[in-house]
Amino acid sequence: MESIGINWQLLVAFLINFLVLFGLLTAILYKPVLKMLDERSAKIKESLEQAEKIKEQANRSEEQIKAAIETARKEGQAIIAQASQIAEKIKEDAKGEARKEADVIIAKARDEIKLERDKSIGELRSEFANLTVLAAEKIIKESLDAQKHTKLINEVLEQSNSFKQN
Repeated sequence: MESIGINWQLLVAFLINFLVLFGLLTAILYKPVLKMLDERSAKIKESLEQAEKIKEQANRSEEQIKAAIETARKEGQAIIAQASQIAEKIKEDAKGEARKEADVIIAKARDEIKLERDKSIGELRSEFANLTVLAAEKIIKESLDAQKHTKLINEVLEQSNSFKQN
């Protein structure tokens, strides 16, 4: 091989140097680099798993929030319905109370009207009695002639009208 220009001793030395260097690189660099790459791969895998867990938890939280909002909406509608019922009841109670008060006022007004009517009738009777007495006095003083009697009644009525106007 010397004819080719290869020196066996030098070739063996290069091979030994290559194998020693390869062994050192494998022992010193390859294993730590592989270990570091495995650790990094494990961390990435762990991060991806945590991200997936967080995503699932966010979805569950979102569903819980939606359920809570729906529950709150239903409760709000129930409260509004209850408030409407209470308002309607209060309105009906107020109407009933107003009717009672109106009935009381009407009854009082009727009583007052009746009292005024009775008072007016009493005054009218009293006045009529006075007129009758006056007419009787006039009739007794004069004769019982029909013409005089009619004239006398007209005079008494005119006198009573003049009393009323004053």
